[in-house]
Amino acid sequence: MIIGIPKEIKSQENRVAITPAGVDGLVRNGHKVLIQAGAGLGSSFEDEEYANNGAEIIEEASEVWEKSHMIIKVKEPQESEFKYFREGLILFTYLHLASEEKLTKALMNSGVVAIAYETVQRSDGSLPLLSPMSEIAGRMAVQQGAIFLEKTHGGKGMLIDGVPGVAPAHVVVIGAGIVGTGAIRRAIGLGCRVSVLDVNVDRLRYLNEVFMGKIETLYSNNFNIKEACKTADLVVGAVLIPGAKAPKLITEDIVKSMKPGSVIVDVAIDQGGCVETITHPTTHANPIFIKHDIIHYAVANIPGAVPQTSTMALTNVTLGYVMKLANNGWKQAFINDLSFAKGANVIDGKIVHKYVADSFGLEYTPLEYVLN
Repeated sequence: MIIGIPKEIKSQENRVAITPAGVDGLVRNGHKVLIQAGAGLGSSFEDEEYANNGAEIIEEASEVWEKSHMIIKVKEPQESEFKYFREGLILFTYLHLASEEKLTKALMNSGVVAIAYETVQRSDGSLPLLSPMSEIAGRMAVQQGAIFLEKTHGGKGMLIDGVPGVAPAHVVVIGAGIVGTGAIRRAIGLGCRVSVLDVNVDRLRYLNEVFMGKIETLYSNNFNIKEACKTADLVVGAVLIPGAKAPKLITEDIVKSMKPGSVIVDVAIDQGGCVETITHPTTHANPIFIKHDIIHYAVANIPGAVPQTSTMALTNVTLGYVMKLANNGWKQAFINDLSFAKGANVIDGKIVHKYVADSFGLEYTPLEYVLN
């Protein structure tokens, strides 16, 4: 199979879909890899490294798309890339279609086989291709929150870990999954007071044991969220329903009740966001806006700020699935691995992921109808 890797064009996105080591693995399995010139530079991988491991370097993105049987990316295609869609092309990347109606319809109209990293789901509920980026995003949410608490960045002028005799920041994490756990780990490491909210009491119990009682755990409901946010200096929105839009758990009234100069980092923005006052994603170039005297950070590709680490972590988990597609074709790959099949979002013009269809009131087609 011919596998193409175009350069990412989303604002400030410096990750690339594969490392030179990943290229080596694909080539050794008899596949051809086309990579756009300069695609890896943002992650500190030179074209020469890819070429030395068997990739063919292509200057133009259009040629990569046109010559490839499968395109692997990091972020969802931008509108300028829709023209490259064609029937039968396999597209494997983060898609987050529940908040991308225009992209969803472009995929349907073109007949692309669209597979999303973020909805591949094992029987235990874990998300193997989302987890490493979620872990990075969670840690960075606290890191970025610490920066924007500084007065020079518009915050209340607070050192997140305090000093002897001065209390540290109160960090509230809503959602105790991989993102939330990453945020908790970073916040505890900095010595913050940490409150965690989730509807899964077993998960809260587990985290309380893992972090040896260093966190405050609360059942997630509107009352508890509001009370926690009133005293919060930093709120991390880490809510996820795989494939679906995130619920708006942090309402405008809750935002209004927070202390001026506090910071909200909405990591759920890829799936529409869990903060009512955030209506659109921000970018690394312009990461924040202020509403009701609260700093809102809603960058949709947080791990893109640390692309070398992120690219390596991503390739570690995606390469095996890319290999399954390349070796077996998408139909057989899905038949062989039902957890992988959950990554299917749009195939042959049909939406095969229920949450995506429900997000836009469009017709849902069970995947088995497409596989037959």
